[in-house]
Amino acid sequence: MYPIGRRRLTKRREGFYSIHTAAGQIPVWFAWILALLLLVSGGVTYRILASRLKLVVGTPIKLPVPLEAFPRQVGQWVGQDVPIPANIQRVAGNDASLNRLYRNETSNQWANVYIAYTAHPRTMLGHRPQICYVAGGWVHDGTQPATVTSGAGREIPCLVHRFHRPSPETEETVVFNFYIVNGQLTSDESVFSGVGWRTPNIGGDPARYVTQVQIGSILENSIRAAAKDITELILDFFPDEQGRVRAIEHDEGPKAIGK
Repeated sequence: MYPIGRRRLTKRREGFYSIHTAAGQIPVWFAWILALLLLVSGGVTYRILASRLKLVVGTPIKLPVPLEAFPRQVGQWVGQDVPIPANIQRVAGNDASLNRLYRNETSNQWANVYIAYTAHPRTMLGHRPQICYVAGGWVHDGTQPATVTSGAGREIPCLVHRFHRPSPETEETVVFNFYIVNGQLTSDESVFSGVGWRTPNIGGDPARYVTQVQIGSILENSIRAAAKDITELILDFFPDEQGRVRAIEHDEGPKAIGK
């Protein structure tokens, strides 16, 4: 007698090995087939899960109010869309983006407003002006912290980046950059660079996100003027800390606000 769990391998006369257990004999070939089936089954399950994960990660998560609805006229500012090249969109990997040039004919000012939203926060890492602008041929002159004030008096922390084109060109630009992270404002990329932010957004929650906002122009006062009139509206398009999107409540519609 063998205690339960003890096994003995013997060779029967017909040449096949069997495993003796308390429950009886199990042919070795059967055990091998069972192990092979378990291995194949595990591989199929892994491929299904990996395919599902790839689909989830690769599928854009939609905002409750699409960025396409962002007003082209805000007060005295009138905007015109500036197409983002497909290769840049592919590298950025954002779920939604907006690139629009706003002009204020009354004050003779202009500012470019770039907004990039992703519900897969890890894709936003590394897309800083001092990297992307330099890759586009600009020379980085320096970065310093600052704040911009919205029309509602909100102080928004940001980083001010200054660039110029290499000689013989004389073009210069100033870019204000900040982030909205789950409804909170920050100028610090490290806020969403931890391991916890790199896990995939399997649930497709649009309120687990990072939005990058860049406002650029030749003159800093033009940026501050545009930020004063536009930033509160930008915030309205993204879930706040309670997940509420105020843009849904706008009565004026998507074409013009603040006339």
